[in-house]
Amino acid sequence: MRFEGRQLLLAAVGIAIAFSGTGLVSADAAFQTNTAELGLDENETATLWSKTPNACTSNAEYEERYGEERTLMRELGNCTDITFKTPPDTAERWTVSDYESLEGGDTETSIYPTHATLTDSALIADAHITAFAIHPSTRTHLDANETVHYIAPEGDLRGLVDYRVRLENNSSIQTHGIEEVRLLRDDDLVETIGGTQTPIFEYVFDQGGEATLTLEADISARVEQEGENETVVITDDVTVSQDLAVEIYDPRASIYHASYPNGDSGVAIYHAQPWHGYTLSDDGEAKVRGVWRYYTARDTNWDELTKATRATRETIQSDALPVYVHAYPSELGPRTEPVREGPEILEVWGTESSSPEPSIHENVEIDVVSETYTRSYGLALRHDRIDSDAITVDGIVRGVSADIVEPDGGSEREIRKSDLSVEIVESNATAITLQIELRDAETGSPISLERSVADPRFSLIGHDSREGTISIGDQQVRTNAAGVAEIVITQPGIYTAEYHPGSWRSHSPAYIGDTATETWHPLATPTGWFALLVDFVRYAIPFAVALYAAKRIGSFLKIRETP
Repeated sequence: MRFEGRQLLLAAVGIAIAFSGTGLVSADAAFQTNTAELGLDENETATLWSKTPNACTSNAEYEERYGEERTLMRELGNCTDITFKTPPDTAERWTVSDYESLEGGDTETSIYPTHATLTDSALIADAHITAFAIHPSTRTHLDANETVHYIAPEGDLRGLVDYRVRLENNSSIQTHGIEEVRLLRDDDLVETIGGTQTPIFEYVFDQGGEATLTLEADISARVEQEGENETVVITDDVTVSQDLAVEIYDPRASIYHASYPNGDSGVAIYHAQPWHGYTLSDDGEAKVRGVWRYYTARDTNWDELTKATRATRETIQSDALPVYVHAYPSELGPRTEPVREGPEILEVWGTESSSPEPSIHENVEIDVVSETYTRSYGLALRHDRIDSDAITVDGIVRGVSADIVEPDGGSEREIRKSDLSVEIVESNATAITLQIELRDAETGSPISLERSVADPRFSLIGHDSREGTISIGDQQVRTNAAGVAEIVITQPGIYTAEYHPGSWRSHSPAYIGDTATETWHPLATPTGWFALLVDFVRYAIPFAVALYAAKRIGSFLKIRETP
C-alpha cells in the first residue's frame, strides 16, 4: 500500500501523511473488530476513518481502554488523515465484508438509516429501500459547489430494504414479504432479483455519462382481522424507491503523436473526464501523475440507525459502516516520473476551478488546493522514451482506464527544424533596418506566420497560415508569405530573434524554434564614423573658440603689465 500526505516523516514506517484525526466511538469500535474476518489487516483498517474528529489518545490510554497494544499505523490513524497516491482498494474490501453484518428488522420492527425515505400504507409502515454502497467508485470534489460520484461501468451496488407490518387487535399476519427488488438506470430496467432485505446488484453498463440509478422494491402484506360477526382479510402492497445521482465513469482519450528531429517523441492526450495519470513507456518507468489524490472515509449517513416499532423509535449504533474513496485536487499538483529525467510537460489545457475545500468534511485535513486550480482535460508532453503502443490513461476510479481513440485525420505529426536568420539591410547614424528570415531547415521553403483572415483556431491542419511569432527586443513580428519580416531599431545593442512556433498538434509539418543574433552600434559603419566626426567637430568648435579667446585675453593682459 502506498501513502502520501503532509510532510511528516516517520522513520518506523517511512510514509508521508496528512494531518487530521480519527476518534469517534464507532471508528474505535471498528478498530476492535476482528479485521482478519473483514479482509483487512490492522494497518489497512487504520486508514479508513478520515471523517472522525481528532482524538490522538496516548498509547497508555489506548491500552487501558482496549487491553492491547496498537500498531504504529493504528496510532497514526487515530491522530491523522492518511492520503493515497492511487485509488485504494481498502474502501471496497471493508464495505463488502462489513455489509455482511447489516440486518433488517423483524415483522414488527423496521431498521433504517437517518437519510432513508420512508413510506407508509394501510398495513405497511416505515418501509424503505436505501443504497448502502456502490463500488468501485470515487466521490470527487471538483470545486466548492460540485462533488460528483463517479462509478465504474462494472461493479456492485448493495442496499437495505426494510419495513414493519401494522397489526391491530384481533389481527394476525397471513403473509408478508419483499416480492421483488429492481435496479433501473434512467427508468430503464437493468436487473431484477428476488425479495431480500440485503440486495446486491452486479451491474454492467455499456455507456458512460450522467445517470440516475433507481432502486425499487415491492413489499406486500396480508393480514387477517377478526370482527364480531366475520373475519376480514386485508391485503396491501407498496413500492419503495430511492434515486441516486451518479456519473458512470467511462473515460476516453484522444492521442496525437509527434517525432522530434533529435529522436524525442511528443504526445498530446485529451480527455473529458478527470484522470489519474499516464504511463508512457513499456517498462512503466515514464509516468505522469495528475492533480488528484485520494483518501478514504465512511458514509456518515450510516453512523446511526433508527429501530422503529409500533410503540417506540430507538436510535442505535450501526454495525455496518460503508467506506468510500474520495478524490481531491492536491497542492502537489501534476508531476512527472522519474522526477529528474521524466517527461517534460509542454502545455496544460483545462478550466479554472475554485478550491473544493468548503466541500471537504470539517474533520478532514488534507493538502487540498487552497486557491483556484486547473482541472485539466489535456496535456502535451515530450520525452525520449515514449512507447506509443504502451500508453495507458488511468482513471480516478480504481481499475478503470481510458479507451484510446485515434482522432479523425490521423494522429501523427511531423516536426522539423527551422532556420532563423537576422541581418542588417539598411542603416544610418540613428537607426537600422533588420531583416528576419524564417525557413524550413530541411527544404529551405519559407515559413509564413502571417495571420489569415479567418480565426486561426479554426484553421485546418496543414493550412498555409500557421500560429507562431518571432520575438526580438520588446517587439513581436510575423513573417510574410516569403518568410521575411523587417523591423527598425533605433537603440544600439545586441538583438536576439527567437522563433516561437505554434503547437505541433495543429500544424503539419510543425517546427521547433530557433534563434539568431545581430549586433548594432553606430561606430560599426562608415556613416557612423562620419557622423561621429561631424558631431565631434560641432561640439568641439565652442571649446576651441573659448580657448582661443582666453589665450588672446591672456596675451593682452601680459602686454598691459609690461613696464
